Order: sequence, then structure tokens, then C-alpha cells
Amino acid sequence: MAKRDYYEVLGVAKNGSDDDIKKAYRKLAMKFHPDRNPGDKSAEDKFKEVNEAYAVLSDAQKRETYDRFGHAGLDPSQGGAGFGRGGADFADVFGDGAITPAVSVLSAVEGLEVASPSLHNWVIPITLLVLTGLFSV
Repeated sequence: MAKRDYYEVLGVAKNGSDDDIKKAYRKLAMKFHPDRNPGDKSAEDKFKEVNEAYAVLSDAQKRETYDRFGHAGLDPSQGGAGFGRGGADFADVFGDGAITPAVSVLSAVEGLEVASPSLHNWVIPITLLVLTGLFSV
């Protein structure tokens, strides 16, 4: 089943302000909250949908990606949010411990800043090439 447009879910215009999005979210979250609708599966599903829409539209980066690419831009299995990496990343395959040495090597390269252990998709492959001697910096 295709997902509904997040702006439609919250009932706001695509150019709606952050405040408009927050107000719409609060109103709908209260309306469909499971505590207010015990045993109502439909209300629970709508509550989850409203939360998902708000999670994207309240985050500036996610909202920009969604505005440009729609749902596909946020779905890693469709090439979004990870730009084609599929469903697994380096840590999924080799474990979190494999990232630390790569971060250390990359941090030693002059002028390169590594913001977090989650890294960008291109950092690990380049590091592996450097470590194996197939690429030099």
C-alpha cells in the first residue's frame, strides 16, 4: 500500500511553517492517541502515521529530502537517505568495532573531519582502499 503524502496526513500546506506543522501534529496526535481510543486499531494506525509524518516534517533535513524526492528519498532500500547503499551498512556486516579503526585512520588524514561513527557511505570504502594500498592519499 502506498504511503499518503505527509503534508496531507497532517493537513498542512507544503509551504506550511514549522509552527503550522507542530499545531496540526498536536491536534491529530491528541485525536488519535491510543489512550483516547482504546482498542481502536484504525485510530492507532492513524496515530502512527501522524507521528511518522511529524518526524519527517519537523526535521529540516528530512523535510528537504522529502520535498525533493518524496517517500523514496527517505527509504534506504530505495536508495534514499543512504544514496543507494541498500539496507545494510559497514557496521551491519562487520560490527560496530570495525568502524573505530577506520575513524582513526581517517582522522589522521590532514584536513579530514569525521563527524560521527555512523560515517558517510564513501568514507569506509576509501578507507579500505587506503588500508589495502590500492589508493593513496
